[in-house]
Amino acid sequence: MTTNSIYAQLVNAAGAWSIAYGPFVLRSALQPIFERVADGVFDIHAFQGLVRAERNGETYPPSQFFPLVEPQDLPAVDSLLRSIHILNAGLLRRERSNVLVSFQPLLFTGTVELRHELDRMRLIAHEAALTPERIVCDLSAGASNGKVIERAVDQLRQAGLRVSMSNYEASEHDIQDVLALRPDFVRFDGDWVRDYLHNSAGFALLRVIVRQLQEEGIEPIFERLEETWQVDLCLELGVTLLQGYALARPQLAPTDFNAEFPEMLLPPGEPAANSPAQGQAQPHMTVTPRRESLPRPARIFGKRR
Repeated sequence: MTTNSIYAQLVNAAGAWSIAYGPFVLRSALQPIFERVADGVFDIHAFQGLVRAERNGETYPPSQFFPLVEPQDLPAVDSLLRSIHILNAGLLRRERSNVLVSFQPLLFTGTVELRHELDRMRLIAHEAALTPERIVCDLSAGASNGKVIERAVDQLRQAGLRVSMSNYEASEHDIQDVLALRPDFVRFDGDWVRDYLHNSAGFALLRVIVRQLQEEGIEPIFERLEETWQVDLCLELGVTLLQGYALARPQLAPTDFNAEFPEMLLPPGEPAANSPAQGQAQPHMTVTPRRESLPRPARIFGKRR
């Protein structure tokens, strides 16, 4: 199947973009990454795009779907998934939220192919009414072929896009990659973080790592937070970007996130066309404090600044 024939299957139906690949329908699920903007107050910083593959009404997780993709089709399928994630996030018409999408540089080993892919991403971002800097390309930490990764990061930045590294575990190799590539964001491996949150020594180490990254201008993202106490501990660490079921689960596009988490209004003099009107009720979530901890204020999502 050629790239052009795959792109011909891109469709907008029922208020969301999807793609057909053989017998599969590929859809976007979006999951918010929240930013703490004040004590107890959160806004959506970004939406992570996640693929949902269906065949004859049966759902296939990515680990089962991708092995079924023909190797020659992987670059085009990878590109299309980014496209529908960006387009579906754009349909929310939020003024500031970013879109985080997976990017695999090793699928575009040629300079020309990579440049064409970045041009496609910029075009899709324009169609979604998103500026390039609101697109965050997520690369896996520890990926092989460092020269290819370095070249891709350079070209991503030249295209005005931003970069994150996922699956970060603060190993010596990961630290070297971060210092060499200097991504905008580092996404900590969820299982690794949970193990370290459970003991005082691990917590102290995380605090040091978070502070060092922030001093380098690199913002940590702690993901897969499943319990409210984990969120509380991450906030104590000084982490401002958080993601996980304890905050919000992914939703298939079109999502209800605008109703659940209205975008915060900007300060006076900085109008946001799609922000909730003054006086509009704002949702909130009351969090049960951890045992032996003091009561904490309710978390407020989408509250006016």
